[in-house]
Amino acid sequence: MEKEFLDIVGANQGIIHKVCNIYCDDEEDRNDLFQEILAQLWKSYPSFRKESKFTTWMYRVALNTAITSFKKIRRQPGFNRLSDQNLQIADEMSSLEMDENIALLKQAVSKLSGIEKLIILLFLENKNYEEIAEITGITQNYVRVKMNRIKKKLKLLMTAED
Repeated sequence: MEKEFLDIVGANQGIIHKVCNIYCDDEEDRNDLFQEILAQLWKSYPSFRKESKFTTWMYRVALNTAITSFKKIRRQPGFNRLSDQNLQIADEMSSLEMDENIALLKQAVSKLSGIEKLIILLFLENKNYEEIAEITGITQNYVRVKMNRIKKKLKLLMTAED
């Protein structure tokens, strides 16, 4: 069972990295979240009933773990949300690696709520509305509504940054 788990997670570890990147800005936080997601996947693996695709189940576990972790951190004393001024400081590596539009999109996505981040991440992964609904546990119709609202919100956020 362990080898099967390691093989299938290894082949799909990009999912975990994407979730970590969308929920964490700091590399150390991303590494911690990666380990936490991996532990949760291992703990939950025996209960995977194969009623859905493995990647769908993996997304659900990873996203639920990330959201739970994010909520725990926010409740800790001394947690401060960065001000908009702090968010405008460009990371040297990311400004070298990304063009201006991608940097703006990433900054705008960071301002979305947890479920909005989840939906846009899956959308950017080319998941269709049916898959997004299955992963998030909401209806396809609500995914469409949320997606339209998210697109409008991102457009506003990105134009405000210019």
